[in-house]
Amino acid sequence: MTIHVEGLVAIAVFYLLILFVGIWAAWKNKHSGEAEGTDRSETIMVGGRDIGLFVGGFTMTATWVGGGYINGTAEYVYLPDFGLAWAQAPFGYALSLVVGGLFFAKPMRSRGYVTMLDPFQQLYGKRMGGLLFIPALMGEIFWSAAILSALGATLSVVVDINIKMSVVISALIAIFYTLVGGLYSVAYTDVVQLFCIFVGLWISVPFALTNPAVSDITVTAVKEVYQSPWRGSVRKSDTWVWIDNFCLLMLGGIPWQVYFQRVLSASSATYAQVLSFLAAFGCLVMAVPSVLIGAIGASTDWNQTTYGPVPPREKEEADMILPIVLQHLCPPFVSFFGLGAVSAAVMSSADSSILSASSMFARNIYQLAFRQSASDREIVWVMRITIFIFGGLATVMALVTGTVYGLWYLSSDLVYVIIFPQLLSVLFVKGTNTYGSVAAYLFGLVLRIGGGEPYLRLPPFIYYPGWTTEKRMHPMTGEMEEIVIQKFPFKTISMLASFLGNVGFSYLAKYLFESGKISHKYDFLDAVVSKHSGEIMDKTTLVTRGNNIGLSEMASVKPRLSVTLAAAFTRRDTLPTETVEEEEESSPDSSHHDEE
Repeated sequence: MTIHVEGLVAIAVFYLLILFVGIWAAWKNKHSGEAEGTDRSETIMVGGRDIGLFVGGFTMTATWVGGGYINGTAEYVYLPDFGLAWAQAPFGYALSLVVGGLFFAKPMRSRGYVTMLDPFQQLYGKRMGGLLFIPALMGEIFWSAAILSALGATLSVVVDINIKMSVVISALIAIFYTLVGGLYSVAYTDVVQLFCIFVGLWISVPFALTNPAVSDITVTAVKEVYQSPWRGSVRKSDTWVWIDNFCLLMLGGIPWQVYFQRVLSASSATYAQVLSFLAAFGCLVMAVPSVLIGAIGASTDWNQTTYGPVPPREKEEADMILPIVLQHLCPPFVSFFGLGAVSAAVMSSADSSILSASSMFARNIYQLAFRQSASDREIVWVMRITIFIFGGLATVMALVTGTVYGLWYLSSDLVYVIIFPQLLSVLFVKGTNTYGSVAAYLFGLVLRIGGGEPYLRLPPFIYYPGWTTEKRMHPMTGEMEEIVIQKFPFKTISMLASFLGNVGFSYLAKYLFESGKISHKYDFLDAVVSKHSGEIMDKTTLVTRGNNIGLSEMASVKPRLSVTLAAAFTRRDTLPTETVEEEEESSPDSSHHDEE
């Protein structure tokens, strides 16, 4: 086995650069927020809420532009049966940032939440917040796994080591780096990350395009040369699948803690919106070299290269087409620079997802649900421990699942079907309650899992209209197996059913309890009748102790001392007076009291 020393040196240099920037950012901002009395744990999660446009624009763009993004886009452009028509991620995620900026960034930032789960626990209670944490966690784990899988594939090509070993090494580096600092370190390294990707790939593209083994990509886009045209097409029978997947990327890209962590760290609600729009443009720009590299891979006579006569797709290595093109179609010094830059860059995306998952667990599960009296130091240590645990889970997923793009789609599924309709309800639909939330959760989960998941070898138990079967080779075992393909847009239908279930069951429960058709004593979730009780309200109110926010389970206190749920989540020092008054008028709790 040949170890490419130059490639190893290039990777080491770029890794050291990322680590240096991360450590420098942590040191530079180690006292951030102390003057305002902000807890260290909150500073780690939302960076003191003072991220500006320049760093904020880079870090929000880097939220999506990582290993899964650049490798996955190149993979689908290269694959003969898919092509550019099926590389939906650049436009899908760019539109998700636009929609998120237009409708979701302002209400989330103006109400001063710390994590994405805060509004759910505020309105639906801590138990429901815990349930919603599960798909949110799975989404972050799958996303981290896609990043680590892509990085492992890149490393295995650069230094010619076993891909599993490279995934484990990459994960250890990412976990260590995440421990160095919080959001400040992540944000500053993201600036370096995007610069590395942009320079590294654009330096490599001209050399790959002019390689003698590569045909004119404008010709191979529309004519079959070495494989079917890389432009791709969508068959009529696959139209609904294409639409389903695009909606999944566009709307399923919104309800992620890794996105809202940036939104909530912005210095104002308006800045949060502008950052989203800047990131949407950045996503499209950063996808261009990946598309070109995928097209180059589809236009190459591999028999003329050092790779060998068998194309990557026939070796089940389509997911590694980007590092393969850089390695075999570019001069050594160019390919090592490009591969080293990409390796360092995609590694810094993993820390974002792992940090997001640990933030939600430490605040919404550990602190708000179980340990309301936990000290700030305790919360910080919980975050550090869970970084190791979640990093390990992501590593396992990266090792057992075959394709980068499969991990990528899968990471959005549960988030799209379960969390997006709940976020829509909690922010924009008055009157929803915990009963509706539970029903929505079950509807989305059963309908989505019922459709099966080929990447996890999970057979369906709901056969939607138009289903068919086809034989595929399992990426890990190499065995041929028959799998069920759902042609029906069941993911989007599951999401809509979840949303309608939330609204319908919420209003049904409200009607049954308030009309007396069901006795008030059966309101066991304290979601309708008991919600208006002063005694119960004081037991479940989020109270503020300094800047700490916890769910109090104390005995009843005088009503004049209680704090409304909406107010407890609002950092009033960051808002103008008019905004505070508007939010109080539109808060879920004020609407409940108005109804009384």
